[in-house]
Amino acid sequence: MLQKVEGIVIRKVDYGETNVILTLFTRENGKIGVMARGAKKPKSRLSSVAQLFTYGHFVFQQSRGLGSLSQGEIIDSFRGIKEDLFKTAYCAYMVEFLDKVTEEKKTQPYLFEHVWQSFNLINEGADPEVITFIFEMKMLQQAGIGPQVNHCANCGKTEGEFAFSVREGGFLCDRCHHLDPNRIPLTQATARLLHLFYHFDLNRLGNVSLKKQTKDAIQFILSTYIDEYSGMFFKSKKFLDQLNKFE
Repeated sequence: MLQKVEGIVIRKVDYGETNVILTLFTRENGKIGVMARGAKKPKSRLSSVAQLFTYGHFVFQQSRGLGSLSQGEIIDSFRGIKEDLFKTAYCAYMVEFLDKVTEEKKTQPYLFEHVWQSFNLINEGADPEVITFIFEMKMLQQAGIGPQVNHCANCGKTEGEFAFSVREGGFLCDRCHHLDPNRIPLTQATARLLHLFYHFDLNRLGNVSLKKQTKDAIQFILSTYIDEYSGMFFKSKKFLDQLNKFE
C-alpha cells in the first residue's frame, strides 16, 4: 500500500552502486526507513529528494521491513544550511542525536514540529549554537534523562543562587553545595537560560543574542551532562567541536 508522508531526511546511507537507504523523520509515522532505488543515478527523479536535511513529501510502498520510496516532492531543501559548513555541522549533530533517541514508527508530531522549526530557524540565520542548546534539552527529555533545572535537585528549593551538579543531576542551591565539590558555578543569567531552554517553545524565539562567555558555560555544562548520562558517542559532535576550535 502506498503512503504519503511529510518528513525530513535525517540519515542517508549508500546501498550498492545506485541505491541509498534513507531515514526519514515524519510527522505521521515518526522515524521510518525507506529504500530509494536508483537515487545515486544523476538523472534519477529521486536524487534531489534523497539528500540529507531535505524537507518534503515522500510517497513510499509500505512493507514489513524497509519501505520503497517511489516519489518525492521537495518543500524546502534548506539551502542556507547546506551552503554553510558550520550550520551543516550543527544540523548533522542534531539529526544524529534525534536518530539515537527516537524509536522507529512512533508518531511524535510535537517533536517533528520542533525539528522542523529548528532547521527553519537555522536556515533563516538564527544562531545555530543557541538552537542546538534548546534541541539538546529536548533530546535529553526525550531520552528520559533531562537535568533538574526547576529547583534544587536535592532539597527542592526554588529561589536563591544555584550551581550545576552533574553528579546530582541538575541545580544545587547554596544550602546543598557541599554535596558536590565539583559543582559548576552559575551566574543567575546562566541559570535562567538553562531553565528557559529546557521549557522553551521555539514559536516564541525572538532575537536571542548571548555573550561568548555565556555560550561557553552552557556548552560545557550540557556536553559534560550528556557525556555522563546518555552513554552515547556522537561522531558529528566530535567534528563540530574540532570545527569550532578554528572559528
